[in-house]
Amino acid sequence: MKLYFLGTGSSYPTRKRGVSAAALQLDDGSVWLFDCGEGTQIQVQKVTVSRQRINKIFITHLHGDHLFGLPGLLCTISSQIGMSKEELEAKGTPVVDLYGPQGLRRFVYTSLSLSRSPLQFKYRIHELVPVKDQYLENWDEWDVDHSAPSVTHPSELPGSLICPDEDSDGNVHWKLFDDDNWYAVAGWIHHRVPSFGFVLNEKSRPGTLDKNKLIELGLPPGPAYGQLKKGKSVTTEDGKLITPDMAVGSMIPGKTLVILGDTSDASPLAHLVSSNDRGCDVVVHEATFDESLKEKAAEFGHSTSSQAAEFAKSINAKMLILNHFSQRYGRVSEDSQNEETVAILEQEAKKALEGTSVHIKCAEDLFTYEIPRTSREVSK
Repeated sequence: MKLYFLGTGSSYPTRKRGVSAAALQLDDGSVWLFDCGEGTQIQVQKVTVSRQRINKIFITHLHGDHLFGLPGLLCTISSQIGMSKEELEAKGTPVVDLYGPQGLRRFVYTSLSLSRSPLQFKYRIHELVPVKDQYLENWDEWDVDHSAPSVTHPSELPGSLICPDEDSDGNVHWKLFDDDNWYAVAGWIHHRVPSFGFVLNEKSRPGTLDKNKLIELGLPPGPAYGQLKKGKSVTTEDGKLITPDMAVGSMIPGKTLVILGDTSDASPLAHLVSSNDRGCDVVVHEATFDESLKEKAAEFGHSTSSQAAEFAKSINAKMLILNHFSQRYGRVSEDSQNEETVAILEQEAKKALEGTSVHIKCAEDLFTYEIPRTSREVSK
């Protein structure tokens, strides 16, 4: 698996940084996109990710620097499918699932419908219903309709409205999906609008098949090998029973990824990872400001790099990747000829992580992080 950082700046794109977007390329080649700020469809062309393989899009919150690139990207995906209606019907029309806060469906429907934009694929939108704690006290001062439209776009399939589940301790989460390979949930985090973080739990996989051992046991290559990988016993032609434990290695633990939206405090989500006995392999956390601007960060619902480090420590993360940097980093200061860079943020985070085994990286646009499969790789 690889994480591609398409945009790592906050607020608006500049010559040096795009705004929020990251793509996770799975081992089977499919792609999940996290946020889609303005210009994402340009950035994604600069990495080895196929837009046609995007089948899930996760929107953390409805601020423009995380959302304004979505209509254009959807239209670009459609234009590059390059199949006729008959070919699509024969091969099966692609489907893209979108997950995000309540209001996402209205945004997508309005932008695509007003622009008369047909799509060559189908999409489903799964909206997360926020909890009371996610709304600021002055939320109702701006009357905005977040409800789903009563009509559907021609390419839209029925989605879902995901309400929060509460555990015995009063913690809440939103269950996104649970399939053969992944269990994905969302948790809420503090910001100026309802904002979510996504916790992706890869399920453990069968161990390596010892083909030489199987041949010694009298089982030649064939469909029976697949049955053993699935945990089923098979019988050779001469009647010998071969069980999975005779030729299949130990289960390979899956990975846990945490990808957060904008936040001044991600602790309401921590229980989704701290209860996981394998910890967290990588957490992507915003670091909009350095510690000297802590009050400004809090005012605008953002974090400093030190706060991001403290959260990574709290969930036992192996790797912390910082992003969503203020445009002040990488810009020449007005009172100095020295250029402020994200090195300031990285140094502060490292200081906060002293004495721990957490690794840290400040992401640049187009930075690629290959999620290691073994603990040996993690230490590199």
